Amino acid sequence: MTERPVRTGQASAGDLLDLVRSGRATTRGALQQATGLSRATVGQRLDRLFRAGWLREGAGGPVDSPLGGRPAITLEFDDAHAVVLAADLDTRHARAALLTLTGEIIVERGGVLVVEDGPEAVLGELGRWFAELLEKAGHGIDEVCGIGLAVPGPVERGTGRVVQPPIMPGWDGYDIRGRLARAVAEHTGPAAASVPVLVDNDANLMAYAEQRAAHPDASAFVLVKVSTGIGAGVVVDGHIFRGTDGGAGDIGHIRVPEGAQALCRCGSYGCLAAVASGGAVARRLTAAGVPAESGSDVRKLLAGGHPEAVALAREAGRLVGDVLATVVTLLNPGVLMIAGDLAGTPFLTGVRELLYQRALPRSTARLEVVTSRLGERAGLIGAGALVVEHLYAAERVEERLRTLGV
Repeated sequence: MTERPVRTGQASAGDLLDLVRSGRATTRGALQQATGLSRATVGQRLDRLFRAGWLREGAGGPVDSPLGGRPAITLEFDDAHAVVLAADLDTRHARAALLTLTGEIIVERGGVLVVEDGPEAVLGELGRWFAELLEKAGHGIDEVCGIGLAVPGPVERGTGRVVQPPIMPGWDGYDIRGRLARAVAEHTGPAAASVPVLVDNDANLMAYAEQRAAHPDASAFVLVKVSTGIGAGVVVDGHIFRGTDGGAGDIGHIRVPEGAQALCRCGSYGCLAAVASGGAVARRLTAAGVPAESGSDVRKLLAGGHPEAVALAREAGRLVGDVLATVVTLLNPGVLMIAGDLAGTPFLTGVRELLYQRALPRSTARLEVVTSRLGERAGLIGAGALVVEHLYAAERVEERLRTLGV
């Protein structure tokens, strides 16, 4: 992950917190050395972070001086001073959780939540779920520092609004942040209205979580989610690559010859998602006399080894693998992760078959093709991480400290 440079002699309290959180400097002496600040100035800025409850002292670490002396007291980010609410919204199902600031799930729940019911109803229900989670865990809304939401559509980062989402009818341009904050306030009290809400695409957040958890050394990481639709999340040097307006990674709408007669939910013919997504496989199974409504139904059939589902999943994998050969050639990632409802052996076999056949050997020589490590929790953990990295970013810490009066 790319590290934020610290300007010698000008480091703020946020810079010091960033150094401690990243593990680059975890003692007072190490902070002095990294920043060029005097001992007194480091002490003053650390004191503000201690009063905010964001830092704590840990066990004694290595001795700072080569001349010996008492072990230096280490500094740690205190992840117990707040919690995060997060939700991962799919087309027919959602998951919600309360997490620590380090991404550990305290309590969670899932259930049927149909995105086609519209944002008013869906976000209203999420507000109720969040209130139930807080009550179950014994936390109040005043302990929540932020709310993260993963959605199955392209998101404009500045506004948190989805932009022309093919599988989210009625959500285009909707004020998701405002409605979710109001929904939580309806069930927990007016304090929720001031809790920041962050929204991003589900594949982006899954990629962010998976890269941080299992592949932190991958400077270019691609995750492809194949469920009711198809989307990709790209992480470069530890940061989500979103493109100009949040549309990066929307590979489900790349045209493929095999789909020339297939109508996609975006209104066009020939999209990859129209022939190779979980929804497309479900439709083909239903036409063959095997009832399936969505990618989750296909996943259940695959888990049971249903021969028709296995064959269609492998065929879908080959179609996706053909497109991914171009993606791999363009981005040259170190890790390509397949996730979502179809991310099993048949689909992965099909992906590898076409990917290695079509991509240049140089593009795949050091490529790892893997499946999800975090599973169904990846979107939740990514949404939580999005909130934490936003709120505790060095450039935002000073403003928050002033608000807290420290």
